[in-house]
Amino acid sequence: MPEPLSKIERRILNYLVDYLKDNTYQPSIREIGKRFSIKSTKTVSEHLQSLADKGHIERDASRSRGVKILGMNLAPAVVTVPFYGKIAAGKPALMREDVSDRLEIDRKLVASADAFGLEIKGDSMEGMGILHGDMVLVEPVDEGDLRDGDIVAARLGGESTVKRYFSHGGQVMLEPANSSYAPILVREYDDFEILGRVTGLVRRFTAEQTAIAT
Repeated sequence: MPEPLSKIERRILNYLVDYLKDNTYQPSIREIGKRFSIKSTKTVSEHLQSLADKGHIERDASRSRGVKILGMNLAPAVVTVPFYGKIAAGKPALMREDVSDRLEIDRKLVASADAFGLEIKGDSMEGMGILHGDMVLVEPVDEGDLRDGDIVAARLGGESTVKRYFSHGGQVMLEPANSSYAPILVREYDDFEILGRVTGLVRRFTAEQTAIAT
């Protein structure tokens, strides 16, 4: 995954995707500025350049609508979501070479253009119906926008983890949904980063599971 986006960059990217699906061409710099109440075309151009530098778009600065969205199926009904089997220590947490799969998912189920997926390892969230081997959909979010009880994906000690998020008095606690595991006090880890809020789940059944079910 490219470098994390700022809140305004994420909103602009989502707008570019939605606009293209509706119109088959990209909005102009002035239209983007009007949509987000940005008066300076130079500022809009800087946001677009940042999206390009972070690997989300290609742009032709000489053209008002010279934007090409990268790594995304732009068929009207679907979005291509990369799934990661592991995360990298340090930044950025999610690297393109760590993508284990890509799935085309109904766009109604994925609200963010920079959504991604993580493979679940272990049974610490089985109380929430999230099992070993599942793939969860994650939409990047600023930590300040999280609410207590949200299920989040995070980097913790160089590994990915999915837990319930709680914050009390400036202390962040990640709680499992399995009584066999203790809550995690984040301050005990130097390497901590919220990757996003879990918004969905994908589960594949093996041939053996299907046989048992029938």
